[in-house]
Amino acid sequence: MSAFEQRRVAKAFGAVLKTARRHVGISQEHLAELADIDCTYPSLLERGLRQLTIGRVIAIAYALRLEPGEPVTMTVARLRGDKS
Repeated sequence: MSAFEQRRVAKAFGAVLKTARRHVGISQEHLAELADIDCTYPSLLERGLRQLTIGRVIAIAYALRLEPGEPVTMTVARLRGDKS
């Protein structure tokens, strides 16, 4: 995967994460607490500046009350709909 594609995936995941977090009604800081990650990490993820390991995807999904595959499925759907 090219650097451009990696960035595109990271930005799509970040948008999914932000939407899901807001839907649950929690702050980035609270998400970090629930997922046991650094308090700056959600912001970096939401802006597409970092990519996750599978363990972190699972921890964040559970913190958002989602099944682990849901954020990935939502990201793929977003990428398929994104023509840019």
